[in-house]
Amino acid sequence: MSLVRQVLERAEEHPSRTALIAGDGTELTYGDLRRRVLAVRDGFAGEGLEEGDGVLFSVRPSPEALVLALGVVAAGGVVVFADPGAGPEMFEARLRLAAPRWSAAESLLYAASRIGPVRAYARRRGLLLPRLAGLPLRHVYSGRRLPGVPRGAKSLDAWARSRPSGAPVREAAPGDPAVVIFTSGTTSAPRAVVHTEASLASGLDLFRARVPLAPGDTVHTDQLMLGLPTLVAGACWSMPRLGCPPEEFRAQLAERRATHTFCVPVHLAEILDAAPGPLPETLRHVLLGAAPAPAGILRRAAAAAPRAEILSVYAMTEIVPVALASAAEKIAHAEAAEGGDLLGEPLPGVRARVADDGELLLSGPNLCKGYLGEEDHAELATGDLARWEGKSLVLLGRKKDMVIRGKFNIYPGLYEPAVMALDGVREAAFVGVSDAETGDEEVVLVVAGEVEPDELAVRLKGVLDAGAWPDRIVRVEELPYGGRGRKLDRNVLRGMVSPGEG
Repeated sequence: MSLVRQVLERAEEHPSRTALIAGDGTELTYGDLRRRVLAVRDGFAGEGLEEGDGVLFSVRPSPEALVLALGVVAAGGVVVFADPGAGPEMFEARLRLAAPRWSAAESLLYAASRIGPVRAYARRRGLLLPRLAGLPLRHVYSGRRLPGVPRGAKSLDAWARSRPSGAPVREAAPGDPAVVIFTSGTTSAPRAVVHTEASLASGLDLFRARVPLAPGDTVHTDQLMLGLPTLVAGACWSMPRLGCPPEEFRAQLAERRATHTFCVPVHLAEILDAAPGPLPETLRHVLLGAAPAPAGILRRAAAAAPRAEILSVYAMTEIVPVALASAAEKIAHAEAAEGGDLLGEPLPGVRARVADDGELLLSGPNLCKGYLGEEDHAELATGDLARWEGKSLVLLGRKKDMVIRGKFNIYPGLYEPAVMALDGVREAAFVGVSDAETGDEEVVLVVAGEVEPDELAVRLKGVLDAGAWPDRIVRVEELPYGGRGRKLDRNVLRGMVSPGEG
């Protein structure tokens, strides 16, 4: 059964139950959710949306965004996440590849991309917006109509308030694209992941099998891939406000009696720093993902939520999820200094193998269709280096992060978890600083925490191979993170420790 149908069936079964709580506390029942999704579907269909039409999606996480996305897919369209904030050149390159026929955006974004003073203000804030309103597309806007919204644009809010037609819910073919997500690439060669309803539904089923969800549960997250299985289970999806500060996020966990939450590890650390004491006793599952979870953060999470299961999720945009490991398992592995970051056993149906060069290759029913404009995937080359430890996978790092010194290839991910398991080390990362004359790389270990470099050098003897011994140990206040996923930015870090920099 298609993903949209699963959500709408739960809504039909329990129309008065709360489906969504917005960042400002506004609630939406399952009955209202179903009515709005079907009304938006009818709005697109009535305006001529055809099967497979791409809809450029520029609405921030909110109940309105969910209604829009589900309505597009229910009408046979494809949601295209291209991120207008990526800059005009990248945005235009992505549009050329995706070739959407529609644009759906907040009226504020239309105004900001078209009105001179607003556009100038956004530029001063470091946001270079494309001229969204001038695109030769059919336009739909969310929110109150503002100057700058294209003439003839349709109101998403007006559609959502209308009465749906009662037409049956479309059943998508298994291979029909549902979502396009731009993830990487350059302006000359952008890259986008294409998921079908079948691949998305398979991923959600894997989540629900490992992380039980039921009516009465409340899941606090802005992550679509955890919010959607919440709705399929008939539970309540609680959305934090966009840009929600850590203290507000923590307060909402308690106010809304959250049973599940998802955080990027560095965000969880900020939440734990925001106030002393334990997290709400209602929490049963705390999921961490988007970046490796250091042992220090896992210990803090376990202490703050002793009744909850702390799980680290390994996933990629192309295949969600792949494996889950508990905090206890990951801490024990890091403390044993066996090398690498324990990912856990691949979930049922996910097939994993390690190539001769150490790269992890994945396949399964939750694997995306492929990259837009390229051949369909049979197997995904992840770019991650891994090894087997019994039935579990251990991550050794990224192929591109490898540091070359003399005859040795050093994989940072092989050693960083063990270093971060040492007392006094909050964060740690290895980077290579190139020597322009020799082409060799100086190995620099950068740490954040209370430990002194000289003291750490003595303690490293028990956790590092001789070939990975750092040429320098540098202590910093904090490691640099970037992007919505708050991932370690090794390029910035390399600049921080390079001679003559910073």
